[in-house]
Amino acid sequence: MIDTIIFDLGGVLIDWNPEYVFLEAFNGDKEKTTWFLQNICTGDWNENQDAGYPLAQATEDLVNKHPEYESYIRMFYGDWEKMLGGVIEGTVAILDKFIQSKNYKVVALTNWSNETFPIAQRRFEFLKWFDGIVVSGDENTRKPFKDIYDITLDRFNITPENALFIDDNLRNIEAAKALKINGIHFKNPEQLIDDLKSYNIHIS
Repeated sequence: MIDTIIFDLGGVLIDWNPEYVFLEAFNGDKEKTTWFLQNICTGDWNENQDAGYPLAQATEDLVNKHPEYESYIRMFYGDWEKMLGGVIEGTVAILDKFIQSKNYKVVALTNWSNETFPIAQRRFEFLKWFDGIVVSGDENTRKPFKDIYDITLDRFNITPENALFIDDNLRNIEAAKALKINGIHFKNPEQLIDDLKSYNIHIS
């Protein structure tokens, strides 16, 4: 019996993509943008800041490593707000259904720097709807590490078998399932509505 829904934020409810900054920086060159994000300002590098590493220090570390890309590296957090593309409307509508039903505890578990998360809080009203939000940068750990799932379960008194976790990163879903938390690998709102039915949750 599912009584708790746990939402990821970026890629599920919020459209966040560094390409919004770097496609412009590289004059629309998709190949150059992809190379830069796979080799310089990588996902692994950014996730280290999601676990609480200071943005300024991370920037200097990378500039020292790749001085020829200094101006672009400084754009990553300097222009970070431009990476926020807006809400994923279909998923926010699903979230609203859960909130309005009052049948579920609804929380969020996000990999997000605690230095940039306040920007999202100011921009997105729906972040006030949750019963609580666990921000990795506040906890000095992140998904898919066990600690952050344990923090979420303990803080909100969640029974793992009764919880359903929605995340766009399969790695994070698999880590949750290892702790007996049910999971849906999010691809789009329509697929989410269909997958919810397997848990006898029907979103009209």
